[in-house]
Amino acid sequence: MLTLGIETSCDETSVAVVEDGRRVLSNVIHSQVDVHREFGGVVPELAARDHLKRLPQLLELALEKANVQPADLDQLAVTRGPGLVGCLLVGVGVAEGLAVAWGKPLTGANHLWGHIYAAMLGRPDLEPPLLGLVVSGAHSDLVRMPAHGRFEVIGRTRDDAAGEAFDKAARMLGLGFPGGPALDRLARQGDPGRQPLPKPSLPGLEYSFSGVKTALLYRLRDLGESVTEQDRADLAASFEQSVVESLLEKLDHALELAPVTEVVVAGGVAANTLLRRRAAEVVGTRARLTMPALELCTDNAAMIAAAGYYGGRFPAEVDPSLSW
Repeated sequence: MLTLGIETSCDETSVAVVEDGRRVLSNVIHSQVDVHREFGGVVPELAARDHLKRLPQLLELALEKANVQPADLDQLAVTRGPGLVGCLLVGVGVAEGLAVAWGKPLTGANHLWGHIYAAMLGRPDLEPPLLGLVVSGAHSDLVRMPAHGRFEVIGRTRDDAAGEAFDKAARMLGLGFPGGPALDRLARQGDPGRQPLPKPSLPGLEYSFSGVKTALLYRLRDLGESVTEQDRADLAASFEQSVVESLLEKLDHALELAPVTEVVVAGGVAANTLLRRRAAEVVGTRARLTMPALELCTDNAAMIAAAGYYGGRFPAEVDPSLSW
């Protein structure tokens, strides 16, 4: 079965063709980083307009790369939420038009489910039950997936998500937009032991990153104009370590509470160098760890096509606050 996926939830425009929910035939992604860089963050109206501008050419390119025609497709899947409402409306509107024009069924896909299914695109044998950690710009969620299309949230952040915390820390350090990758690069040049920051810790399986963000702000204020480039690198490394160790401490605890044989760490923050290395060390031999390839960590349409294939029939109705 061939599924055409469309993703427009935030600042990546993407179209993909996926076979049987597992085999990626094409996955075309356009990043809007250049559109939003001067503003230091995503401007929703500009993002929605750019989606509308880019989708026709990405659609044509995705079909060409997959070597298929619209008549070959069996269904369409589009992100219905969560995300920016204007951006979601663009994707859903285009998908609805295509579904009518081509006479194909259309399903609305949960963006968060998509991040879990992204891991399955690189591991054809990966099946639930599994434990998942989804870390992105807006979400830091621990979930159990007992079966396809079923998710149970067992822990989440009380305030900022890990990706938001990285972006805000990068802004404090003068690293620009997008902040997460820039902080990752700078942290590789630093020593977290020279500028230690507290590790966030809450009872149970919940997260909080506002405290370490405030600690970074106060440390920078204390250093004042005397802050050096090495100080900034050390602070980036320390902040990164605090967030990553907090994320994995809860993952470790969840794995102890209810052991499973499969663990997935996914989402945009799953591209972070330290998180990828430490996740493998923390999970160890207790379970098989799967992290999507870097190009599948960020928002993409292949994961939406996979989520649409496995997730059942949901209406393509925009729901920006959709959760699990």
